[in-house]
Amino acid sequence: MADPNNTFDPTILPASEPCPFCTIANTYPTYDPTSPPGADSKLLDPDKAAPASFVVLSTPTLLAFLDILPLSHGHLLLCPRRHAPKLTDVDASEAAELGSYLRLLSKALVKTTGVYDWNVVQNNGAAAAQVVNHVHYHLIPRPEIRASGKLRESFTMFGRGVRSELDDDEGAALAAKLRENIKLVLDEESRKARL
Repeated sequence: MADPNNTFDPTILPASEPCPFCTIANTYPTYDPTSPPGADSKLLDPDKAAPASFVVLSTPTLLAFLDILPLSHGHLLLCPRRHAPKLTDVDASEAAELGSYLRLLSKALVKTTGVYDWNVVQNNGAAAAQVVNHVHYHLIPRPEIRASGKLRESFTMFGRGVRSELDDDEGAALAAKLRENIKLVLDEESRKARL
């Protein structure tokens, strides 16, 4: 989006630096989330993009995929397909779909991981810890809180601590399981709506 005051915005990448999320969005086709591709489908082959991308949702408007440096097992990213640096750059229909799928992905994430506590994080700009200059939400399961039983203890928050690269085999299996659980959540929602 052009700046009407013609001031420099350090969060907008120069054309020479491609957006990794736009690369993923341009690499993977859309599919109906109520009929997702299976684990053996070449449609969502993780190696089609570099680095490997484990897509769990691909609509005409949105894309969700596993974080390649997860803070916990199941750490997801949700973003619009269209490049938008910050939340204020998405349009109303994109914002509505992002909000709707945040809820649905949260349900699918709980079904998949068995973790009932999670964070939804969205950063805007470098000073707010946004690393990729494309608006995105993090859905981060927090199993260590539940496992410890010490719900009042402080814990390591976002980006602090050790992050290790997502294993390709684990990522592929987890993405397939998430796609199936997104389908189940959408089926449940559809049944509730008909009642």
